[in-house]
Amino acid sequence: MIRRRSTPWIHQKSRFIIASLAAFGAVITAYLTLVKLTGGNAACPITGCDQVLSSPYAVIFGLPLALFGFVAYIIMAGMAVSPWLINPETQKSLRTKTEDWTWLLIFAQATAMMIFSIYLIYLMAFVIKSLCIYCIASAICSLALFILGLLGRDWEDRGQLFFIAVVVAMITLIGTLAIYAPINSPRAEKNTFQITTTSEPANIELAQYLTQSDAKMYGAFWCEHCHDQKELFGQQAVEKLTYIECDEAGKNPQPDLCKAKSIQGYPTWEVQGQMYSGIQSLEKLATASGYKGSRAFGAR
Repeated sequence: MIRRRSTPWIHQKSRFIIASLAAFGAVITAYLTLVKLTGGNAACPITGCDQVLSSPYAVIFGLPLALFGFVAYIIMAGMAVSPWLINPETQKSLRTKTEDWTWLLIFAQATAMMIFSIYLIYLMAFVIKSLCIYCIASAICSLALFILGLLGRDWEDRGQLFFIAVVVAMITLIGTLAIYAPINSPRAEKNTFQITTTSEPANIELAQYLTQSDAKMYGAFWCEHCHDQKELFGQQAVEKLTYIECDEAGKNPQPDLCKAKSIQGYPTWEVQGQMYSGIQSLEKLATASGYKGSRAFGAR
């Protein structure tokens, strides 16, 4: 009597684990997308999340990078559970084909997500020089999905997997470098945002008072939130502010001062010895600084 070989537990549970990991990744990226779209600050247990999310690498084609990650995780979860939606008794052939094709697609997409995540980790560690725990968690999910895609079933042709992995990795890496090429080029002049709003007199008075009281705005030339903060003041008022450029690639940078002040996110305000992270309303800056002038703030 020939005993039938039992199916390894990883093969039995792999699709469920993949779907669960993809759901977890979708929650992370959905949260980051919401933070990016609303201009808020991430509830981060370590410093650096806001600096990563405000960097130019966090936006692709004018949309939050996290949004693309959310879509990728939803697709991954859908492929993992799709065979379960097919009746194995009445549509056995269709279910088998679906399982085979979705496994190949799961492995290919997991490979692309892992390669892209590795590049993002490199950017955080060596370019942005700040870490985001949510981004790290997403990268771990991508790596786990790749491992499950590789070990989650009994592949008959390992050579085919190797070929798919090499091709997908090359396409992903080339595409990623092409997308980020404008950012990685000499960038200070090209990527500096232009201020388009005109200041009301009260805005200019507040800016002058902030400078006189030694208030400072710390930021980076590529930071969208910094640009939004300056738009609140308007062009004329911004010229009166004391602005500290923290990126060494920017104009007149002072990265050592930013490090000494432990600046972790942009913009950060230093007012009356207190640090305020994120975009601040002119009303809040006026109150924090003790400004007593007109508060008819506005920018056209």
